[in-house]
Amino acid sequence: MRKIWTLFLLASLSLGSCVKVSGDVSDADTPAPPLFVTSTLPPTKPGITLPTPVPPTSTPEADTTGTPNATSPASCKDSAILVEDVTYPDDTRVEPGEKFTKTWKLQNVGNCTWTGYTVAFVGGDRMGSPDSVPVPETERGKPVDVSVELTAPSIDGTYRGNYELRNDLNETVLIGTESTFWVQIVVGTGGGSNPAGTSVSSQSGNCIYSTNDGYVQTLVDLINEARADVERKPLTVNAQLTKAAQDHSLDMACNDFLRHSGSDGSWVGDRLLRVGYPNSYYLEIIAIGLPQDAMNQWRNDKDHWDAVINSRVTEIGVGYVYSKFSSYGGYWTVDMGGP
Repeated sequence: MRKIWTLFLLASLSLGSCVKVSGDVSDADTPAPPLFVTSTLPPTKPGITLPTPVPPTSTPEADTTGTPNATSPASCKDSAILVEDVTYPDDTRVEPGEKFTKTWKLQNVGNCTWTGYTVAFVGGDRMGSPDSVPVPETERGKPVDVSVELTAPSIDGTYRGNYELRNDLNETVLIGTESTFWVQIVVGTGGGSNPAGTSVSSQSGNCIYSTNDGYVQTLVDLINEARADVERKPLTVNAQLTKAAQDHSLDMACNDFLRHSGSDGSWVGDRLLRVGYPNSYYLEIIAIGLPQDAMNQWRNDKDHWDAVINSRVTEIGVGYVYSKFSSYGGYWTVDMGGP
């Protein structure tokens, strides 16, 4: 009987991992059988959820004028998510020197009211950006639109400016799991991963969601760039892997979970069988956020990064689905395989 080795990478909330290996390894002369690699959450944790706003445990004391005191800083916990790019999603094409307004929709998912908060430019291509812009006062649980007036550079190319959300103490507030978010445009004829790539809205049952081919191509390019850095061959996009990955991202976004087992109990191998993928060697990694967010999450964990630069895989399929009604917005599935 053929011996099968199975390697599970169990990710914690910080996407760190532990390893469990099963199989008989006593026969050193036996050729290594196919290896299955995946990263997932421990079975006791069905998914990563955002912090739930915590109501105050007591009524704030009034000052001498009868006005309630502000929430104590000690009880205030900041947290935010990027809901969507309201205008100028990544790789939107603009004319040289064109003035434009970039707007992001953020959501306050902490337990502090945002008063005196700002969005600050922190690096990349400034494009005439001010150092910071004020964020309108935003109660916990509420969304808010934040806009920056920009001017496109006069030379063709792809340009990106990075920003942070900061509280009234000038401290960085994480957006999901990352500190920065950005605006990225393509000027004239110059070089975006998919200049025409914008979000496309769809509906599946009661689930309203969007996809973005530009984001998908960006992530494929980032993975192949990382592989080139360690002299690994680039991966070829495979339609069957793409179908399996996209189906799982849709499942996660519409059913609001983050794990490898599907809402129907399916596992990675089950999904690849459904789409007819022939190779017995495959792996899967998942992430949340924007393309660079996904790369940062994987880069910060050795097992995930080993999967990204795996030398045996030759093909890739990337799935991305965004649902504003989910906990994390954008959900990534990357399936890779080889002979």
